[in-house]
Amino acid sequence: MGTSLQTLRPQRRQPTTPEDTLLCGATATRFREETEDALHRATRQLQQANSPTTGPSPTGLAPRIEAVDLEAPLGSSAEVFSELEELYLRDAVYFHHPKYAAHLNCPVLIPSVAAEAFVSTLNTSMDTFDQSAGATLIEQRLVQWSAGLIGFAVSRADGIFTSGGTQSNVQAMLIARNRAVARLDGPLPHRLSQLRIYTSADAHFSIANAAMLLGLGQDAVRSIPTDARHRMDSVSLCEQIERDVAAGLVPMAISATAGTTDFGAIDPLSDLSALARRFGAWLHVDAAYGCGLLVSPRHRQRLAGIEQADSVTLDFHKSFFQPIGSSALVLREGTDFDSIRHYADYLNPRAAAAQTPNQVDKSLQTTRRFDALKLWVGLRTIGASAIGTMFDRVIELAGEAQELIGLRAELRLEAPVQLSTVVFGFNHPTEPLPQHHANTLNDAIRQRLYERGQAMVAATTVQGRRLLKLTLLNPNTTVRDLEEILDLICQAGYELLAENFAKGRP
Repeated sequence: MGTSLQTLRPQRRQPTTPEDTLLCGATATRFREETEDALHRATRQLQQANSPTTGPSPTGLAPRIEAVDLEAPLGSSAEVFSELEELYLRDAVYFHHPKYAAHLNCPVLIPSVAAEAFVSTLNTSMDTFDQSAGATLIEQRLVQWSAGLIGFAVSRADGIFTSGGTQSNVQAMLIARNRAVARLDGPLPHRLSQLRIYTSADAHFSIANAAMLLGLGQDAVRSIPTDARHRMDSVSLCEQIERDVAAGLVPMAISATAGTTDFGAIDPLSDLSALARRFGAWLHVDAAYGCGLLVSPRHRQRLAGIEQADSVTLDFHKSFFQPIGSSALVLREGTDFDSIRHYADYLNPRAAAAQTPNQVDKSLQTTRRFDALKLWVGLRTIGASAIGTMFDRVIELAGEAQELIGLRAELRLEAPVQLSTVVFGFNHPTEPLPQHHANTLNDAIRQRLYERGQAMVAATTVQGRRLLKLTLLNPNTTVRDLEEILDLICQAGYELLAENFAKGRP
């Protein structure tokens, strides 16, 4: 008979000394017991979670957190874990639940989660080879593999794993800025003031933040209008660049998006590449969301043109079903990292650069987790094609949600589905509310579902209209789950309409 997790839970014991809590060979047994206890509690919570949320509020949770005396340790991890069940686990948001459809959070591959045991236990630091050994080579191999997926020449491409898409985008803009500045004359402030970045009105805010961090100011970012499918309008882009060039400004970068946060839109990559070449701009593709298409058996062609980019952001913790954080920045020409390379005699001396692969040479971080291992384990366990098939499934789910919305008179789709997000609004089918009241109503619907713990959906604003959004990244979600979410939205909408009319409010 197998041993249950319950029997493996450790008894409370006081450490002989504080040093006994440090991980080493002498404490390996204790480490195993306490880890098994934590896994038991996490497993039990996963099994018991019958909704994506309990609907906690900041005001409801804060008193419990504030009541903890951090100067009075409990003395055992078992007691701390019990406390955490009340403070965190019970009211955590569970992305794996089929009625979670709010943000770009995915359920994660079990093998990749298990790999976290190696990542945290060994505590490898990825800055230099003498701290990471095989880990550096595994990360480099994954970068080469990713470059090949994109369509880059593997022998020339290079990249680095990062904490997330925001960091990847900032680093891409840093390299693009350095490249542009090196080609200009005059004092540095003058050169910086000339630079412009072009991205769509629906692009991620990290591009504007990058401009701020890089000394360009957010005004250096040109927000280009989008077409009916929320893709960057290449004609408007060309006209804007021509106006800027005529005014003596310099096109530093075009930042395309392959999978916008709201609509999953993929900008016309080939058209933007042609404009980048014409005007000498760096072409970056933010594929943080859409990168799952790289391994899609059915939809890879949607990323046609991505191979013409100078840099690409990939977020494996979105559409590759990896734990947070697992992102990468991949450059078509690895030598473009040269403008940010840095050396320190105590860490990565320049003299040893040719012989020793130190990843810190091209990273914005020094100490850095071995997050590439999670992707490696996931790929080696089920393969890239299986991951792509799961991403295909969530795209299919979004199409099914679109059809279900079309069957409900109360719901109106905002734009055709492109990846796995669905944007729509609720209003009374025969006596529609004015827009400002409909905005309030849609937010209230979302909040009611959350407070009741029935489902989680997102919200967004499009041209002043507050709308609801399903973000589908769980291939285990079913059409029945979608029907139930939409039914709950309609039910809450009618309830709120009735309650407000009863109170004399529209």
